Amino acid sequence: MDRRYDAAVVGAGPNGLAAAITLATAGRSVVVLEAAPTPGGGCRTAELTLPGFRHDVCAAVHPLAASSPWFRSVPLASHGLRLVPPEVALAHPLDGGRAAVLHRSVETTMSGLGVDGPRWRQVVGWVAEHWDVLAPAVMGPMLRPPRHPLALAGFGVRGLAPSTWMARAFATEETRALLGGCAAHSFLRLEHAFTSSLALMLAASAHVADWPVAEGGSGAIVKAMVSLLTELGGEIRVDHTVRSMAEIPRA
Repeated sequence: MDRRYDAAVVGAGPNGLAAAITLATAGRSVVVLEAAPTPGGGCRTAELTLPGFRHDVCAAVHPLAASSPWFRSVPLASHGLRLVPPEVALAHPLDGGRAAVLHRSVETTMSGLGVDGPRWRQVVGWVAEHWDVLAPAVMGPMLRPPRHPLALAGFGVRGLAPSTWMARAFATEETRALLGGCAAHSFLRLEHAFTSSLALMLAASAHVADWPVAEGGSGAIVKAMVSLLTELGGEIRVDHTVRSMAEIPRA
């Protein structure tokens, strides 16, 4: 008879593994079911061209691996993960050989944005300054009233509007390019409400912890997560497609 678990997680991407690690850390028995032959989802590294040349299959740069409350709470470094910060977090090319550049330093970024520099500090710099308060509330489940309502309200004022509206507050193409590129990660039309919020969080995360890459490729993040989950007693089953509840172990 199959073993009975406290919980079953379908999908061994970073979110599924994070859920499983959280459950296992709490002392629960957990199994992760993955349809692919390897865990990771879009966070994988493989030899796609020539033998010995490894490429990130999808995600390559990982701002939240360095700055999210959850990743900061788990000892992935002790399981071999090393995040490498870049000299420049983000560069957005523009016509005429120009580029908008986002640095770890707020001041250095401001110096390259001309007249938009002070406004950048007021909007993006403010989010970075309040990151430790905002990140748990913005990234976590809204299960209870916020512990810092004034800070969350300040973020709401900045982030509720569509990113096309936020762009109007800036004069230079460089600043609008940086924020527009970050907002595009929402996979929504930029005229949608709340797209400014993702632009602000991604841009501010560069000021908080750079936009690092994982040494050895994105797969190194998953390798460390799998190692930690295994150490905690969790189990991963690959090549296990789930089409119905009948294909999930008792949990």
